[in-house]
Amino acid sequence: MSRPRVARGAVTADDGLLLIDKPAGVTSHDVVAAVRRMGATRKVGHAGTLDPMATGLLILGVGRATRFLTHLVGADKTYEATVRLGQETLTEDAEGEPTAWRGCPAPADEARRADLNGRLDAALAGLTGPIMQVPSAVSAIKVNGVRSYKRVRDGEEVALAARPVTIHAITPLGALRPGAVEGPAGQEVPVVDLDLRVTCSSGTYVRALARDLGEALGCGAHLTALRRTRVGPFDVAEALCLDRASAQVEAGAGDDPPSGLRTLPLAEAGRRCFPAVDLSRDEARALRHGQALPQAVLDREGPAPGRSSVAEAARAAGGEHREGRGVVAGFDPDGVLVALLIRESGRARPALVLSPA
Repeated sequence: MSRPRVARGAVTADDGLLLIDKPAGVTSHDVVAAVRRMGATRKVGHAGTLDPMATGLLILGVGRATRFLTHLVGADKTYEATVRLGQETLTEDAEGEPTAWRGCPAPADEARRADLNGRLDAALAGLTGPIMQVPSAVSAIKVNGVRSYKRVRDGEEVALAARPVTIHAITPLGALRPGAVEGPAGQEVPVVDLDLRVTCSSGTYVRALARDLGEALGCGAHLTALRRTRVGPFDVAEALCLDRASAQVEAGAGDDPPSGLRTLPLAEAGRRCFPAVDLSRDEARALRHGQALPQAVLDREGPAPGRSSVAEAARAAGGEHREGRGVVAGFDPDGVLVALLIRESGRARPALVLSPA
């Protein structure tokens, strides 16, 4: 696995968010390193990793926007996944060694197809809604200070505790695709590939969802492909691939004066993610000094920007994820995002000041 090669930025990128369409075969940390080079800054972070095998939307913060990322981590996410029914692996995805070959024969006639589709619909329904999910043993969750995946790779058996997640929807995409894989003794084992779109709360492991689907059907399963298409209000269609971002930086180096990596300004990100409130100059000045305002300020908030906003995702989940709960973006008369506000102890308190005095 080699790190992506990108151009070095001629000037430091502006504070803001960057949407990257991560390719397969690189880590999220590799993407952060690439953006640091292109943005000519060390101050880069991301709002939730993707496994090396996975592709799709990775949200990065540059400069002061790294602090904004905390409030994006809890946003709902949408994935497109391919699940292989009939074979299990150590890591619950295609990167792990196969561990079991129960097989999933393709239904040979209409009655058997109807039976499989019926069982599949029932299994997917059972995995939809608020559920208790046991995370993948090869996740990054720490067990007594050591990452779970490291313990598994060292030969330990790891049993993680179930945790609550919400699966908002699981939608099959297209028809089932029968196939075959080689079994432990060289025999052909029938499998079936299934494409799904999954919309879920933060903290959901799609690998674990594939595992649990295989258990519900009695044939075992693992994930063979995963693509993240949405995080809160941000869609992968807006994202740049690393090659295009690098070309943008290279072209900007020749401008007069030089330009750098283009980011989504914090003000635009704030309006897309949270309800907004317009502040007076005196209110903005107080917030810039870290002072709280009367709670009545928040009564002026506008509507949430959309059903897929971070704020709306929090409401849909009953306010369960702390990052988006009750957050309002406060803007000064010039349209600058001053702070993210929360209701606390009868006041409008700054959870994060983004335009300090």
